[in-house]
Amino acid sequence: MMQDESQKAIGRRVRAARHAAGLTQEELSGLIGRSVSWMESVEAGRMPLDRFSVICSIAEVCDVDPVWILGQPYRLRNDGGTSGHAYIPALRTVLRRSGLILSGHPGLVPTSGPAELSQMRTQAGAVNRARQGAALPGAASVLPGLLEELNTALLTHDCGAEREQALRLMVDASRNARQTLNALGYPDLAWVAAEVAAGAAKELDDPISKAAVAWDRCGAMLHHGSLRETEAIAQAALADLEPLVSSGSSTGLALHGALLLRQVIASARMGNKTEAWQHTREAWSIAERLPEDYHDLAYQTVFGRPNVAVHAAEVGVELEEPDKGLRFVPEVNVSTVPSRERLTHYRIDEARAFRQMGKSAAAVATLRKAAAHAPHYVYANPMARALAADMVRTGVPSQSAALSGLVRNMELVV
Repeated sequence: MMQDESQKAIGRRVRAARHAAGLTQEELSGLIGRSVSWMESVEAGRMPLDRFSVICSIAEVCDVDPVWILGQPYRLRNDGGTSGHAYIPALRTVLRRSGLILSGHPGLVPTSGPAELSQMRTQAGAVNRARQGAALPGAASVLPGLLEELNTALLTHDCGAEREQALRLMVDASRNARQTLNALGYPDLAWVAAEVAAGAAKELDDPISKAAVAWDRCGAMLHHGSLRETEAIAQAALADLEPLVSSGSSTGLALHGALLLRQVIASARMGNKTEAWQHTREAWSIAERLPEDYHDLAYQTVFGRPNVAVHAAEVGVELEEPDKGLRFVPEVNVSTVPSRERLTHYRIDEARAFRQMGKSAAAVATLRKAAAHAPHYVYANPMARALAADMVRTGVPSQSAALSGLVRNMELVV
């Protein structure tokens, strides 16, 4: 039986977390509803942690970060630094400055001359297209310079229309930074980006911007495994949005639906089946109030009917009801979603669902298709990596060449 070295490393971290928490294998397995033999296999690296719900349960009981258990971020050796990691130091520095500037810290000065707002708007659009296209290197390469130019704009314009425009661009850019950083495996820095967006939105005092920032805060908290906090943030934002939803505002409805989908994932990862499927039905009812081809791109949530299907697939996998997840949203073509990132996320969960349903050949083919369209996104995705490692462990003879290609590109050592 082959074992992936990263899987064994995850097992060692689970064992270390258990020891630090003062728990035996029997105690920890009992607290998360698993058998002792299962826990032994996880710690030995023979059993993959292939569901966030399980990872979050272990992390909560042992009081550790899920990202630490997974060993993120993954830095592939053969990508020549193109996966986006090379830009992390610059992003860390510029986000720190953004936070200081938005808090009104004295003594800060521009690092360069002011850029045209129209130019920064063009850059912000390019970042959003790159990220929605799952082109993480493209988004990461532009963000540090754009954010620093926005820092200069905020230091230069104390008030008026130009400051408002700069604040709106700061909300947009830092939210893109949050999502890019989460995808690359830097949840702590992603939280910093979310808080920069929150600082700019607070000054704008715009309910839509605040709701969009709440959606990002939920995304950051999900990556930390802070599931109850995710639900609390979403619930508060939903209450604030109610007047816009009642008025029938498309933007208000879309953000309402997107926040419901945050609750969907939090509930699923906590193992709350009833709540997860109920929230999914609620999100679908919101989507049905919008035009059939509606997708929220302006506020980056991509909320619409296909995105409800994307989330339903993940719920099905997390709750071990894969068939229900794939068919929960009727007659929706997920491939129409105008976001390669969302479609890739769906393909990964579709592959995971096929695996749970015993359709391993279809799982390999689906994962390979996802990787062909968004390699950096797939190769660094922890669930995609766990899935590939697990299929190597058991073998998929009819897809051995395709599976070997995935393992090679993910740099899994088996």
